[in-house]
Amino acid sequence: MRICFKTVLCLTGLLSLAGAVQAEVKLPTAFSDHMVMQYGVPVPVWGWADAGEKIAVQIGKQTKTTVTGADGKWMLKLDKLKAGGPYSLTISGKNKIVINDVYAGEVWVCSGQSNMDMTVAKEDRYWCGVFNEAAEVAAADYPLIRVFDTDFTPAAIPQDDVIGKWEVVSPKTIGHLSAVAYFFAREIQKKIKMPIGLITSAYGASTAEAWVKEEALVNEVVCKSLVDSFKSKLARYLTDTAAPAKYKLAEERWKMTADSAKAAGKNIPRGPRNPDPVRDQHNASVLWNGMVMPLVPYAIRGVIWYQGESNSPTAKIYRQIMETLINDWRKEWGQGNFPFLYVQLANIGKTYDSLPAQGGSEAIKREAQLQNLSIPNTAMAVAIDNADPDDMNNVHPKNKQEIGKRLGLAALAIVYNRKIVYSGPLYDKMQIEGSSIRVYFKNTGGGLIAKGGELKGFAIAAADKKFVWANAKIDGNSIVVSAAGISNPAVVRYAWGNNPQATLYNKEDLRASPFRTASLDKRRRPLDESSPILFPQLHTAAC
Repeated sequence: MRICFKTVLCLTGLLSLAGAVQAEVKLPTAFSDHMVMQYGVPVPVWGWADAGEKIAVQIGKQTKTTVTGADGKWMLKLDKLKAGGPYSLTISGKNKIVINDVYAGEVWVCSGQSNMDMTVAKEDRYWCGVFNEAAEVAAADYPLIRVFDTDFTPAAIPQDDVIGKWEVVSPKTIGHLSAVAYFFAREIQKKIKMPIGLITSAYGASTAEAWVKEEALVNEVVCKSLVDSFKSKLARYLTDTAAPAKYKLAEERWKMTADSAKAAGKNIPRGPRNPDPVRDQHNASVLWNGMVMPLVPYAIRGVIWYQGESNSPTAKIYRQIMETLINDWRKEWGQGNFPFLYVQLANIGKTYDSLPAQGGSEAIKREAQLQNLSIPNTAMAVAIDNADPDDMNNVHPKNKQEIGKRLGLAALAIVYNRKIVYSGPLYDKMQIEGSSIRVYFKNTGGGLIAKGGELKGFAIAAADKKFVWANAKIDGNSIVVSAAGISNPAVVRYAWGNNPQATLYNKEDLRASPFRTASLDKRRRPLDESSPILFPQLHTAAC
């Protein structure tokens, strides 16, 4: 039987609008007990009810009203809330909904792939669990940090709601919550002293383009092929009547194997791959449709992001994909250039790189992340030193405490106006001096240092780009790079590989980002610590 692609999309759309055809007022799942609402900005509240139904929303002494549209949808905006709580949020129409234990504070969306999805404890996923797991779980008593975690719900077209619930951070809940998100919130709450809400929408092995709206990808020339590829896969799948049956049989067999492994205390093997392209987290827009769009326009302060490992096949356009994602998320949310803080990929490999400037897709993606600092109000946590010391080939490093700390430093500096050093050294420019090249840096903080006493990771070459390991010496806020046999140097590369030995830090113990001079000199320069602070003194505002 031939299945029409448009018919499938129409049916999916009807399912997503099912909540609108009802007599009672209904809210998105993100509006529920224990929620955190963003303080200091107008707060959208929305839902579904009968067409023409009058809706009232009340919190504290504030009440707002609206009327449901012909499509069964309604939305209004509350005036700015003061940080604090607990409040009750009441929504009234033909029925009444009361949401309890509501706080106003700072709300951050936490997204990406498995390193954002990775939980504090191992629980039922063998690759999860952080360093000092038992101690971290026992100490997780933070009742004013709340987490709304979305289920994996990919979709072919934008949806109206997600599956998830708000949970209060405690030893009972933290084990199955995002480690990076939690450590980030813990870091900033120490300083800003207010409630923090984390909306985690992340999934393992997902590509960046899966989190981007289709129209945005189509409008970016180098990204359009990603959408075309997904549509081609979906069209083929919808005409393959045998594929669903094969998958169902394989899944049944896997469930029996998984049950046996669990009973024996062994790791549960991976399940069979679902042939439905909509269920494939590598495909364009499927996670935006199902796991981000339903959250818009929930009022937020900003986004933290940890992703990139799955974009090796598209490393050369990763910069454009991420620029498209950031710009479009900001457009869709309609809250201006909110902070977007992200993690540069960690080093990975069985052993350290043996060749100078070895390159590879990881180096290309890290460079793209460095270049994305040219986007206003962004910051990057360098993780080139964060590989698992017991297994550097582990794509899920366990030291998520350090990642949360570095993201927290960035937030405290660019969002909460703390006068702190939040970034490691970033390449600025180079100058050829005879047989040496002098490399200048921004974000040097208290000064450059070589951790362990020796600068490693620098490579130098003449115009032929035949790189050799270089001698590198710190000279103030610059580094002089040279090598025997290179009398006319032209370019320098630092930490340019999958798993480089790289020892350049500033005195604040923040690692320098990898770079290559010839590439960055021809592109937009990254911002430094002198960039404008767009959200000053939010921690002291009285709204």
